[in-house]
Amino acid sequence: MTAAGEGPWLDDAAGRLVRPFAVSNGRTRPTVALDLISQVMATGATPLGYLGPEHTQALDLCHAPLSVAEVAAHLKLPAAVAKVLLADLLDCGALTTKPPAFHHTPTDRALLEAVLDGLRRQL
Repeated sequence: MTAAGEGPWLDDAAGRLVRPFAVSNGRTRPTVALDLISQVMATGATPLGYLGPEHTQALDLCHAPLSVAEVAAHLKLPAAVAKVLLADLLDCGALTTKPPAFHHTPTDRALLEAVLDGLRRQL
């Protein structure tokens, strides 16, 4: 058993000991609208003020462009919590974002049918 502040905040049997929304100080809404497929990337600017360990981990992941969903998966956090952390980093200038670029309307019937056909071929 480790003393408080030592070792990882994970327990093999119980999982994460710090609840996800404690990571975002209870905030559930980011200050910036982020889509799950939005790309985020570190700017190289040093963030001012305190960053929690999850902020630092997210920033370390973003040396190359990653989607918001990928960052959430790597951090093992719900997407809503990851969006709050990423918005904090965007607000302080440590990250930049690029919204998803659609060459077609995302609800374009032909596009959706092509995705469905591809899924059917995989099954």
